Amino acid sequence: MSTILLTGFAPFNRETINPSWEVVRRFADQTIQAAHTSHTSHKIKVAELACEFGTSITQLQQLIDLHQPELVICIGQAGGRPDMSIERIAINVDDARIPDNVGAQPIDLAIVEDGPAAYFSSLPIKAIVQALRAQGIPASVSQTAGTYVCNHVFYGLMHYANTQPGIKRAGFVHIPYLPDQACHHPGAASMSVETLEKAIKLLLETCLIQNQDIRLSAGTIC
Repeated sequence: MSTILLTGFAPFNRETINPSWEVVRRFADQTIQAAHTSHTSHKIKVAELACEFGTSITQLQQLIDLHQPELVICIGQAGGRPDMSIERIAINVDDARIPDNVGAQPIDLAIVEDGPAAYFSSLPIKAIVQALRAQGIPASVSQTAGTYVCNHVFYGLMHYANTQPGIKRAGFVHIPYLPDQACHHPGAASMSVETLEKAIKLLLETCLIQNQDIRLSAGTIC
């Protein structure tokens, strides 16, 4: 039985919850079997990462070494975004607008010294967007994961996946606030944890059945 690793984050920036962990925790020790494939089941392992530069990548690498997953998807909160944002690219820079949960605030620092400027997700990002939209779940391809801890983890994940054997696919997804959070941020979009759970399940199934990504216009003008 192969393994899937899903991660969320601890709350940060004075929030008391983080939607990424609230939805990811629902998948703890579940199994998933994608339709139209062999009868292979995939065990899901979950973990909450610290919202801390450095520590979060170390935790993720330890989890990968422990579980030896074939698929790794990290989920993060993007308060203010209105949909499931499937990230395309991670860039090799930390530039924190706010401190992390232990007060670190790196500015214009490389995540990996002498590492590539960027890594692309190896998830079928456009197929995921299509599958989510087909089920009435707002989704888009995102061209930036920011320069905070989410991008930090995304780059660290892709660097590890590209330099260590075993991981077939890896990527990052940003999700909106939960309604309980959005009510404290007037005008901010939100998504229920039930919808998020459905979305993550569809995302996983798409990753398991879609060997190649599809051609779908999902770029931006500016």
